[in-house]
Amino acid sequence: MTHHDHNHDHNHDHNHDHHHGQHDHEVKSELTFDEKMIKLLDHWLKHNQDHAGTYGDWAEKARQNQLDAVADLLDEVCDLTAKINTRFESAAELVQKKV
Repeated sequence: MTHHDHNHDHNHDHNHDHHHGQHDHEVKSELTFDEKMIKLLDHWLKHNQDHAGTYGDWAEKARQNQLDAVADLLDEVCDLTAKINTRFESAAELVQKKV
C-alpha cells in the first residue's frame, strides 16, 4: 500500500498492487473460426437491419419536414444497406456450406 500526500487537507491511501500487463477481458472461446464468422455475419446483418429501419424512419420525418432531397438520400442509404445485407447473407451461406 502506498501513501500519497497532496496539497489539500486530507490524505489518500491507495492500493497500487495491480498489473498493467495482460488482462483477461476476452473470454476464451470454444468456437471454431467458421462458427465465429457465422456469428459475426449474423450480428452485422441484424445490426444493419436495425440501422436501415432508422434510416427509413428519418427519411419519412425529413419528407414531413419538407426535406425531400434529404429523404431521397436516406432512402438511397436504405437501399444500399439492403444490398450490403445480401452480401452478409451470401457470405454466411458460403461459410455454412463449409461447416
